[in-house]
Amino acid sequence: MSGSAGAICMRSVQVAWSEETVRAVTRRMAKADVGTVVVVGDGKRPLGILTDRDVTLRCVAKDRDPDTTEVGAVMSSPAACIDESTPIEQALARMAGEKVRRLVVVDSAQALVGILALDDVLELLAEEAATIGRLLARRVRAS
Repeated sequence: MSGSAGAICMRSVQVAWSEETVRAVTRRMAKADVGTVVVVGDGKRPLGILTDRDVTLRCVAKDRDPDTTEVGAVMSSPAACIDESTPIEQALARMAGEKVRRLVVVDSAQALVGILALDDVLELLAEEAATIGRLLARRVRAS
């Protein structure tokens, strides 16, 4: 497998600020049809990540009021970040080591570039496997 995290990450990322309420952010998540937002601070530096699971377990299950609870109180922090030049193999190893399905991709200034999800990597692997399959099929026909 070849490529870098920055080359295959999703660059259109929903963001939130830690002072926003859970209700406001989850409404944006629903409207954008996403289950994850990156919580950022100054300079778009990632502070954490908020998933629909975080909302369920740390807000709803604990009877917190989503209209007054700030995202910073329920987000997963710190965000697991990798540099955009990180090879995919290293990104996968990091996901496995930290037991996460998403990594926040940052540039050299540690500013948000995108988010790399395990599903993105699996899609790349499937495409590469299909290409190898086509090449092998051509070789067999040529023999």
